[in-house]
Amino acid sequence: MARKSLDLPTGVELVGQSIRIRFMRNGKRCCETLSYPQTPQGIQAASGLRAQVIQLAKLGMLSDEKYIELFPRTSYAQDGLSPLFGEYAQTWLNSRDIVIGTRKNYLWALNIYWMPHLATTPLDQITSMKLRRIITDTEWKSPSAKRNALLRLGSVLKSAVRDELIPRNPVDSIELPRRNKKAVDPFTREEADQVITWLYENLKWQSMVYACYFEFAFYTGMRPSEIMALRWDEVDVTQQSAHVCRVVASGTVHERTKTGQSRIVLLNNRALHALEQARGIATSRAQRNLAFPESRYVFPPAKIAEHITESSTTDRYFKSALRKLGLRDRPQYNARHTYATMCLMAGMNPAFIATQLGHSVQMLLSTYARWINSSTDWHELDKLDKAPEKSQIGTKVVQLKSTTL
Repeated sequence: MARKSLDLPTGVELVGQSIRIRFMRNGKRCCETLSYPQTPQGIQAASGLRAQVIQLAKLGMLSDEKYIELFPRTSYAQDGLSPLFGEYAQTWLNSRDIVIGTRKNYLWALNIYWMPHLATTPLDQITSMKLRRIITDTEWKSPSAKRNALLRLGSVLKSAVRDELIPRNPVDSIELPRRNKKAVDPFTREEADQVITWLYENLKWQSMVYACYFEFAFYTGMRPSEIMALRWDEVDVTQQSAHVCRVVASGTVHERTKTGQSRIVLLNNRALHALEQARGIATSRAQRNLAFPESRYVFPPAKIAEHITESSTTDRYFKSALRKLGLRDRPQYNARHTYATMCLMAGMNPAFIATQLGHSVQMLLSTYARWINSSTDWHELDKLDKAPEKSQIGTKVVQLKSTTL
């Protein structure tokens, strides 16, 4: 979205590294992004161009030809001055501050499913009926792929509504396939400890950092991408906390989290033990002839990189442990689920657990409801057996009364 400022002239906005102006033409709202620099001179020039356009429109002299002359890089179709979907979608995507993985997801959904049908279509000609025809004619790989594609398209057109280019979002009336939630399949605490013990006993030298990594994962619930990006300067052993503020995505460190919000994770004794072991490995690493002997990251890979770039690096050690221990194969991400379910079954406050995980309480309760219940079900049922005679099931009371009549 454009960034507005009280110091900007009316109808002038800053977008990315460019300047955008807004105005009316033939009863329709128009906006154009200019290549002027975001300097006082550039803003003044943009304001002057906007005033010129408004004056030409009032005099009836802003023809399509004149419009193209003033804005040679316009994305509007000449017959209606509505932006073409393809050009608008590209401009919208370029202006977004998102991680590489999310950008690739948008590109995949837009290029595979929507660009072949809508690239040269003006935005104001994209209707719900047109989208339904495209949906009907498309061979979807899965309901989740269909849902993802519609959500991505909806995000683009939602911005077009906010930019006042179309009056409503045509995706809003399209029914989304239900989300198929992946079954949560955590490890038991005993299984988690078996995996951690096996890794500590079988990994040697610098590779032992992966044992520390998984002990930390099982006992903090942090996402793999967050653990890979955790730096020593974000860890406070005295306060027993870690500041989660960056992730590794597509091999690159990004100064943001999955949710866009940083958080403080409190560290229990097992997490602190993992950090203590990792610190010892870091000291040993600094004395060896490695490409990155002194990494800023808590769990650097054993060989040539400063930080772990992809989950496959740790996954092979994790899979080896499961295989050797005879445990059912599950993704390493389930260490996060394990921490959540251990906390819930221990009776910890759901709001605290949600904060630790970077979830909303609603998301936590909907995802892990089974474990919330399992820890208290028998206790609740036991209340019935211990209840006073007068408060027991009503049919027994009725029967007793009927026998005395």
